[in-house]
Amino acid sequence: QVRLTESGGGLAQSGGSLRLSCVASTSMFHFNTMAWYRQGPGNQRELVADINRNGDTHYANSAKGRFSISKDSGLNAVWLQMNNLKPEDTSVYYCNAQGVELRTSRTREGWGQGTLVTVSS
Repeated sequence: QVRLTESGGGLAQSGGSLRLSCVASTSMFHFNTMAWYRQGPGNQRELVADINRNGDTHYANSAKGRFSISKDSGLNAVWLQMNNLKPEDTSVYYCNAQGVELRTSRTREGWGQGTLVTVSS
């Protein structure tokens, strides 16, 4: 089972910054992609940014120029640096990992428990 632990959420003022962290607690998987999603009140979960093992990144239009996703060398941890935060960034942010279970060679996907980001105006 993929276990992901997020941290770093909290309260920020508009224009402020927060840095989210996500760490995979198992070495039993070879992750190909890790990502951050978010889900605001009454909204569907949406992709914020993702990064692959090569370091290639992809951002939602709402995140471009303000957010930056990074990873460790082995893609077992990712971070999301969020700058110039806006009230509409208020959401629960979820870490996601997709990869292969080393023992079975089966593809696996996991989600973190979510961390709340609240941006006040």
